[in-house]
Amino acid sequence: MGKEKFNDAWTFHKGDLSIERATSDQVSWRPVNVPHDWSVEGPFSSEWASGTGFLPGGIGWYRKDFNLKDYDKNKRYAVYFDGIYKNSEVWINGHYLGKRPNGFIPIQYDLTPFLQADNNLIIVKANHTDYADSRYYTGSGLYRNVYLITQEEHHFSKWGVFFQTPEVSKERATAKVSVELENHGKEISKKTVQIYLKDNDGNSVATSKQDISLRPGKENYLEFDLEINDPKLWSPGSPYLYDLEVNLVEGSTEVDAWNEKVGFRDFHFDADRGFFLNGENMLLKGVCFHHDAGALGAAVPKEVWEKRMETLKELGVNAIRMAHYPHQDFIYELADEMGFLVQEEAFDEWEYGKNKWIEGWNVGTPGNEGYHEAFSEWGVKDVQDMVRRTRNRPSIIMWSIGNEIDYPNDPYSHPVLDEGRNPQIYGKGFNKENPPASHLAKLANELANAVKMYDTTRPVTAALAGVTMSNHTLYPSVLDIVGYNYQEYRYEEDHKEFPERVIYGSENGDALDAWLAVVNNDFISSQFLWTAFDFLGEAREWPVRSSGAGIIDLAGQPKPDFYFRKSLWNNQPMVYIGVANSERDVNRRSNIEEAWIGEEGQTKWITAYTNTEEVELFLNGESLGRKEAVYQNDKMIAWEVPFSPGELLVKGYDKNDSIVSEYKLVTPGTATDLQIQTDKRSSSEGIEEIIHLDILLTDKEGNRITDDDREVSIEVEGPAKLLGLESGDLSSHESYQAKERNTYKGQLRAYIETTGEAKEVNIKISSPGIPEKEISF
Repeated sequence: MGKEKFNDAWTFHKGDLSIERATSDQVSWRPVNVPHDWSVEGPFSSEWASGTGFLPGGIGWYRKDFNLKDYDKNKRYAVYFDGIYKNSEVWINGHYLGKRPNGFIPIQYDLTPFLQADNNLIIVKANHTDYADSRYYTGSGLYRNVYLITQEEHHFSKWGVFFQTPEVSKERATAKVSVELENHGKEISKKTVQIYLKDNDGNSVATSKQDISLRPGKENYLEFDLEINDPKLWSPGSPYLYDLEVNLVEGSTEVDAWNEKVGFRDFHFDADRGFFLNGENMLLKGVCFHHDAGALGAAVPKEVWEKRMETLKELGVNAIRMAHYPHQDFIYELADEMGFLVQEEAFDEWEYGKNKWIEGWNVGTPGNEGYHEAFSEWGVKDVQDMVRRTRNRPSIIMWSIGNEIDYPNDPYSHPVLDEGRNPQIYGKGFNKENPPASHLAKLANELANAVKMYDTTRPVTAALAGVTMSNHTLYPSVLDIVGYNYQEYRYEEDHKEFPERVIYGSENGDALDAWLAVVNNDFISSQFLWTAFDFLGEAREWPVRSSGAGIIDLAGQPKPDFYFRKSLWNNQPMVYIGVANSERDVNRRSNIEEAWIGEEGQTKWITAYTNTEEVELFLNGESLGRKEAVYQNDKMIAWEVPFSPGELLVKGYDKNDSIVSEYKLVTPGTATDLQIQTDKRSSSEGIEEIIHLDILLTDKEGNRITDDDREVSIEVEGPAKLLGLESGDLSSHESYQAKERNTYKGQLRAYIETTGEAKEVNIKISSPGIPEKEISF
């Protein structure tokens, strides 16, 4: 199978058209690079919705004129979209191919009957006029990769190879490979399917082959059983992957080929003892995240996500929840390669729309537009396509069919909401006008069965927000394992009441108590922190246009609470200090700053985040006291210190009284310099690559300035371009299309994309009153 990116040479038109006008040359089109997200182009405006980041929706059209290299009328051609947001419709050479309401699901169309030997025209329409259709930022348009698939008339079906591992141990493992094939000819064709499983050195560790008579217009199906001894098992600490090669051959001629990375691992959840991977009990130190990345919107290159996930590894994360929809295809490949356990999730709503905040989170009158309008027709197919796309990924350990579908009175309700101890989210109690919660079980059962038609190797789950209500329905019993969102207080009593139920934390706050609820209960296996990264949308009132829930900012830079979490989840010795203006802020871990600045004598509170045994604080070389490194729910490690400029230093000691980690803050002088850091100094010829350029506003000694932000301009010369500038400021309304942006707390990240041309790239970075910097690649 030939599969190549089909991202170049698209043009775009914003606004409504007829297909006749879109086909003509009477409309103005501008060239764009796909992936392309037109919403992030803005502008930010209070006329739009806080839920989707105060960014516009609308209707967008895309065109691509193309000639097929080496076109062969006997071959099969298809176009594969990893996602189009949303309500997409596609035409090829004037022929209508189809529609798909869901913007997060991959779509493939057969082009073969309509292609021409010379010029071809593909047109895509995306309709996102219901801009307030989500509780988070979605993006708009061709915001994910597009691929052209070329095959012979006999070939593997879409997602037609399924790799399963029925038995896995350190001594022996078996694999079952299911293969679906298609025959688009008119006659039965005899072929052979060959399977090769290879290690990282290219050695075959298992092989098999079978002959098959491919029947035209019929389902053609084979199963293979493989066995290997002494397998190298996949885990977060050692994410070993094998190469699976499946070849369709006729005689000595290869007709089609399927290549994929696969892994062997054995896992299960236990109602009393939690999660086991490869026979070992382990805790899932998880985070949730959305698909956007600040300035880049939802059109995020693979390298950007790779760098973000490297930051998660540094933190100690071993699990990811894909909130609340299928994400970009390459993220799952990265999860396999880097070692993250994954919860894949399908929906944030089913048959009824949730509240979508327009004026600000929990402010004003919400809207209710959204995916639910397509659910009855498309829900089963959407969840099945989610499963089929990624079911070969060893990283995926559960399928979630929904997030907070049972959010009380939004829209489902139940009489129990008038009774007993209920969290704040239950609002005014039972509302008999709302749909009954009992209906949740029926829909969940339909979706769970739809999943199990294509994969029985992983449990089906959902993230429950209203456990009190759902416990009075059959909804939890339909699930294999039950996720609790922010319901730690229910863990113990529900475990006693439902001893067979596997309970895990599917979405959790960052309080110390929430983590202790995992550590102190053997039957709870996980915490999925909300959230890893700040994200566009789910905003408070204007002018705020993004969520600050992350422990990493929009630019991918760690925030102070990142280091608190690192002290809990990472065993490598570390210590960090932050500064606050009150003891209350220290104990609540709020308003913590990464700067030692202030007025002489002003009272400051210093806190330390560490996994060492003891910590000692020094100001200008003088010890301010040594403390045991112990956190309490209402009292963090803290020193009260009158401000005096200079060096604030903390040392961490191990149990042998050796210094194992240090961290310091220095009072900066005047902003006089820009420090430039980059993750690479060269790029590969012929390959488009992303360069991360981190810009730090500093004094002459290199100390970061956090309270005197400046505008920074970027000029790129050579075969590269600026994709975007991100500061991490949640309230900035600067255009993401501009070549200049203010730093925020002294930081700015630039994303540069190279074209792969073998010429030097020069980047000039300037700011008024500061010497210009230039960096070359």
